[in-house]
Amino acid sequence: MDSPVALLDIDGTLVDSTYHHAIAWHRAFAAHDVDVPLWRVHRSIGMGGDKLVTEVAGARVEAAHGDALRERWHEEYAALLDDVAPLAGASDLVADLHGRGFHVVLASSGAARFSEHAVDLLGVGDEVAAVTSSDDAEESKPEADILAVALDRVDGQRAVVVGDTPYDVEAASRLGLACVGLLTGGYSRAELEESGAARVVESPADLVGLDWEALVRPARR
Repeated sequence: MDSPVALLDIDGTLVDSTYHHAIAWHRAFAAHDVDVPLWRVHRSIGMGGDKLVTEVAGARVEAAHGDALRERWHEEYAALLDDVAPLAGASDLVADLHGRGFHVVLASSGAARFSEHAVDLLGVGDEVAAVTSSDDAEESKPEADILAVALDRVDGQRAVVVGDTPYDVEAASRLGLACVGLLTGGYSRAELEESGAARVVESPADLVGLDWEALVRPARR
């Protein structure tokens, strides 16, 4: 039987970067004189930058400043990168899944530079089979493009998703996959469960040693 695949989100799932991203985006909006509340930015973290500007500030701002805002966000987040730390149990989770025979793929639609930094920060380069970034998909989460690309990287047929936002859960459901939700992205247990999360736990540490058998499903392409 083919090896199962664990598709792990990065930001807010393996590294504690959700609020750093929110601040970076907020500063990018402010630099372009776009007044948006920080809480609204946070509520959109988890979808890709191609969708976030419209979600937070509207189509007119996207048309006028979208690319410039994304470039400024990149600069602002890079300045905060040294403050980003692994979440409790994240490295242990990757090692545990790898040791159980999973192909572990970090399925992020973030910038490639930041995905690579997370791998180095976690020290999991030897346990990760592939890493995706925004360069790899036409549509970001909640579309399933990045998950489909991640599966293709390891020729995977059966998988489970781990993420921290309703956008991760929705993306997984588009492929018929179960998503385990973490509270580490700032979304509530109720929100993750209502979006369809198969299970919700507090942090990656709570997933180390989990019996994954009932959560691994064939991917629907």
